[in-house]
Amino acid sequence: MNAVMFSIGTISALAALPAHLAELYSSGIKEESVLVSAACERTEDVHVCSSPFKAGASGFCDVPAKAISDEHYQNCGGTRPTGLPFAGRSPVYAQHGIAATSVPLSTMCAIDMLKAGGSAVDAAIAANACEGVVEPMMNGMGGDLMAQVWHGPSKKLHGYNGSGRSSKNVSYARMKELLHEQKVERIPGAGPLGVSVPGAVHGWWDLHQRFGKLPWADVFAPAIGYAEGGHPVAQVIAAEWYIPPNTSALTSGGKFPHALDKFISTFTVADGATGKRRIPRAGEIFKNPNLARSLKAVATGGAAEYYNGSVAKEILASAEQNGLLLTQEDFSSHHGEWVDPIGVTYREQHTIYELPPNPQGVAALQMMNLLELYDLQTMGFNSADYLHVQVEAKKLAFADRAKFYADPEFGGPTPELLAALVSKDYAAKRAELINMSHAANEVPPGTPASAAAEATFPGGFPKTAAAQSLDQTSADTMYLTVADGEGTMVSLIQSNYEGFGSGLVAGGFGLQDRGSLFNMQTGAANQYEPGKRPFHTIIPGFATVKDAAGTEQPWLSFGVMGGNIQPQGHAQILVNIIDFGMNPQEAGDAARYTHSGSSQPTGQVMHDGGSLQLEGGVCAAVEAELQRRGHHTVRGPNGGGYQAIMYDHDQKSYIGATEMRKDGIAAGY
Repeated sequence: MNAVMFSIGTISALAALPAHLAELYSSGIKEESVLVSAACERTEDVHVCSSPFKAGASGFCDVPAKAISDEHYQNCGGTRPTGLPFAGRSPVYAQHGIAATSVPLSTMCAIDMLKAGGSAVDAAIAANACEGVVEPMMNGMGGDLMAQVWHGPSKKLHGYNGSGRSSKNVSYARMKELLHEQKVERIPGAGPLGVSVPGAVHGWWDLHQRFGKLPWADVFAPAIGYAEGGHPVAQVIAAEWYIPPNTSALTSGGKFPHALDKFISTFTVADGATGKRRIPRAGEIFKNPNLARSLKAVATGGAAEYYNGSVAKEILASAEQNGLLLTQEDFSSHHGEWVDPIGVTYREQHTIYELPPNPQGVAALQMMNLLELYDLQTMGFNSADYLHVQVEAKKLAFADRAKFYADPEFGGPTPELLAALVSKDYAAKRAELINMSHAANEVPPGTPASAAAEATFPGGFPKTAAAQSLDQTSADTMYLTVADGEGTMVSLIQSNYEGFGSGLVAGGFGLQDRGSLFNMQTGAANQYEPGKRPFHTIIPGFATVKDAAGTEQPWLSFGVMGGNIQPQGHAQILVNIIDFGMNPQEAGDAARYTHSGSSQPTGQVMHDGGSLQLEGGVCAAVEAELQRRGHHTVRGPNGGGYQAIMYDHDQKSYIGATEMRKDGIAAGY
């Protein structure tokens, strides 16, 4: 690796809540923590702190100190004997099977399935079911699922879209009436209006039917055990656990005052000292018997038991308490969809694959096409030029995302339009808008060479922001990846959208609020309609590499969780590995940026250039230069979380990674 590629001034070990979670904790549900700082310096191969930590000191190496009193322990961490100094651990090497998830218990669920003779898909389903138990604010049976599967025996890549739809029983006019009653213009995340049909369980079923080896019921045994018998809550999960505010949106303007009751009884515990309900603490054993019951029902009756049996019945019965709009017909008619992933080449040797819309994966492909036009190695990792190009490419891709990405069955992009959006010629045309000296405050969507592009938003793209629009950059998602001895690699992502989702609970799990991602502007591609899939943020990544004969071979199964962070995260991970030569672990632990404030499929239009959040490993001089170019910068942690498995064709083995921003591990055998 060429060390000259790097321009790292400081390294971060940030650990703080995302802003939206901090706001939720402002209701009084939080633990006290103090941020302390020290000036840090990166030498050629050692990372040191030049002074002890002192509260309020300048610098960017921020860690939570709490009650630590000995200054000798308050430092920037030890020095690794090899590799880049910011890497939290070594990558994991394994020949026969490997898994990487955001929670160690879930990783071991996957490994147990592999060792029992299961496929990578069996292991991924088992791990996902475990994740819904141990990390319920990130995913679960009430959310959606997306996946890419490289099937080793057939050497073919498969895509799966497991997103649910809005209620067929609620027209656009009726939704407008319901919003008017709440005095809002956009579908809120809290409460019943944003709940779409959960697609995860049907996704498990479809994946297992095609690629599973073990009996269906067997893959749920570990999750049922943790839900029934309990599990210790992990550190980051404990920090991200919260109680949703009992807002007007959640109670439908007070019509359903007990809408939050099931959340409280399910996801809080009684304090031994006070008897009051609170969130569980790190290391505390947490049980969810209602979720165990739902998992048992699905293990016994399959997807039919969820969508047409006892689980659906329990969800629909909760409407009396929470105002849920979904019907039995909505559940019975739900289906996922096998899709062909769409890919673009990068630096000739690699092809990056994402799922076509309604997910946002094409934004990552558009970014990669733009980044390919620049000599990123010469710019240097996390230099001002490099970060400027990344952010400006993101703004361009997100402008197109805001206009074109939607359910293809309801005005979303046609195959012709998708091909135009990811073409190299279109990227070259869009790149002409990037000014290396100044950050763009406004970025209009492009006009790719497609008749469908002209027909999208025929009245013209809006010039003003819709009320209550959000640029969601939180990390409320779960990503995992698994690979087996036959060469099958699974890239799977699953989510409730925002935290526990809508705040409504049934069957021991939260119900997602994906419907809040619809646009209520008439004429928008992502306009709300009954029976439609909303624009979707979760995207599983996959990449191939050409062998000596020019044939595509599986290379990298990866993902970065976190709303609108995901396309930005995919682009940064890929560039870290391909352009800067990092291994998969280093690529995830390296300092990242997050840009927010771009135009959105929900109606927001960027007028001020947005906000650029930089982690501590970005030099102060780089931040100053970015500010000089017009970027509005803030310091803070990246809300994403990343896992990856790379296949080493020379050694015929796997390399796994999971980043330090989460609790997880990669493990193999």
